[in-house]
Amino acid sequence: MTQPKKSPEQIQAMREGGRILATIFDGLRKQLKPGMTGIEADAWVDSEIKRHGAEATYKTAEVGFPAAICISVNDAIVHGVPTDEPFKTGDIVGFDLVITYKGMKTDSAFTAVIGDEPGGAVKHLLKNTERSLYAGIDAIKGEGTHIGDISAAVEKVLTDANLGIVKELVGHGVGTSMHMPPEVPNYGTAGTGPTLRVGDTIAIEPMATLGDGRVKGPLDDDWTYASRDGSLTAHFEHTVLITETGADILTTL
Repeated sequence: MTQPKKSPEQIQAMREGGRILATIFDGLRKQLKPGMTGIEADAWVDSEIKRHGAEATYKTAEVGFPAAICISVNDAIVHGVPTDEPFKTGDIVGFDLVITYKGMKTDSAFTAVIGDEPGGAVKHLLKNTERSLYAGIDAIKGEGTHIGDISAAVEKVLTDANLGIVKELVGHGVGTSMHMPPEVPNYGTAGTGPTLRVGDTIAIEPMATLGDGRVKGPLDDDWTYASRDGSLTAHFEHTVLITETGADILTTL
């Protein structure tokens, strides 16, 4: 299944929305600190979304999530519900946000260590999960790129780093809806899978753990997915636009 062709106006809306999302993330990173709660972070993000004239996609009836942003702490991988539990120094926290601007969705995520520079295994986890995201983006060579080319590039970085690859959760197309074809797994074989066309937009989102990569969930809050073995996790994501020769990252400044 392929994505519907986008108009130039829709692509421009995604460029503008992606920049808004990146601006919000830039501001969020600067204020993360021990003692801040997920509910406080969510309230700030929600107000920033409104200030920029956008909409918090997760809170729409289409999704029904109870907050503007997913906040996943330590062994939580994705879809964590913000709580009033204060962040502690050394907590590994993933932030995943989708906004709607002029009818078009963009999606991005990052993982940060609260109040400290990561070291050792945590630094290894975050650095290589983020590296795998950019390896996946670099594998896009324009029209005709196979999804498997992206998946294989992500998998190679994570495998070489000896990290657990989360295989049960995947990236996806994004645009008029939050989740659209095609699925973008974080493992695969180059030269296989659907091919991409100029104008397609996809969210590439590697998720990795310091354990075996297996998942449990959703948990008691009906949303959160966590590592089954309790190991620490990381998640990075960008929305990209397929161009004639490669891909443009839309969710960056």
